[in-house]
Amino acid sequence: MPEISTADFARLRDIRAGQPDLVRATLDARRKRSLLADDGKLFIVAADHPARGALAVRNDESAMADRYDLLERLVTALGRPGVDGVLGTPDILEDLALLGALDGKVVVGSMNRGGLRGASFEMDDRYTAYSAQAIKDSGLDFAKLLVRIALEDSGTAPTLEATARAVSEAAALQLPIMLEPFMSAWQDGRVVNDLTADAVITSMAIAAGLGESSAYSWLKIPVVDDMDRVIAATTLPTLLLGGDPSSRPLETYAKWADALALPGVRGLVVGRTLLYPPDGDVAAAVDVAAGLVHTGGRTTQADVSTHNDATTHEEATTLEGSNA
Repeated sequence: MPEISTADFARLRDIRAGQPDLVRATLDARRKRSLLADDGKLFIVAADHPARGALAVRNDESAMADRYDLLERLVTALGRPGVDGVLGTPDILEDLALLGALDGKVVVGSMNRGGLRGASFEMDDRYTAYSAQAIKDSGLDFAKLLVRIALEDSGTAPTLEATARAVSEAAALQLPIMLEPFMSAWQDGRVVNDLTADAVITSMAIAAGLGESSAYSWLKIPVVDDMDRVIAATTLPTLLLGGDPSSRPLETYAKWADALALPGVRGLVVGRTLLYPPDGDVAAAVDVAAGLVHTGGRTTQADVSTHNDATTHEEATTLEGSNA
């Protein structure tokens, strides 16, 4: 995929200002592909964070604020072998379409969430971007939503109801929909997700039962301890939510590799941590993750040490033997 030039960005701005009808025409003309790769796996780069007001990466509170920089990083990622597609809200995906970056990719429309972090209404998590119908009409391949479940917060009830409607609508349209569930709670004035195995299993059970049919439902879940038991909690196709590998990359990648080898796990969805790696090398970070997804979890010490020169031999052995 060619690099983006200043002329490409100028054209994008001109289309948005003077020819907005070309956005839909470009999406309609997009070259599509099958949902799963030949190996039955899927690696998606996520970029729906800005629409939630989540611009921070590690200690940089505005890392994702520069839209042009973000688009360049996404185009780099989408150009790497093994990257199957991208997840985003309409503004991101339409920019990428106009830049020619979505051809031959799986495109996942984020329904987003209205319960912004820190808001008094955070758990009244209404969907504020795509609807299932709009995703279908735009020729996209997949829907995605987040459903946080806080048993002590009454905002959870309308969230669950809205999610059930979205799942039912997607099923009626034969549109795959990715549900990202969490058991959540208020702690010291903020919402915190419970990442214990039991909590993840409970959230999966609730999410899988939402809607009039689960025929097109997928789950997107975090990698936690005791993943064998977690994955045994569902027959739905499952994608893994990647954590931040920057502090102990080999340990994180080893956990991803082990989880990717479990029955029913179809791939990985990772966003900011790969788009904004500590060393700035997006291509190398994405290549490691793509290798984990599409080579049965196998990668090498050299692949990962690019991002952590201090990696120990013991950690490298752990990664290379994680699927033995």
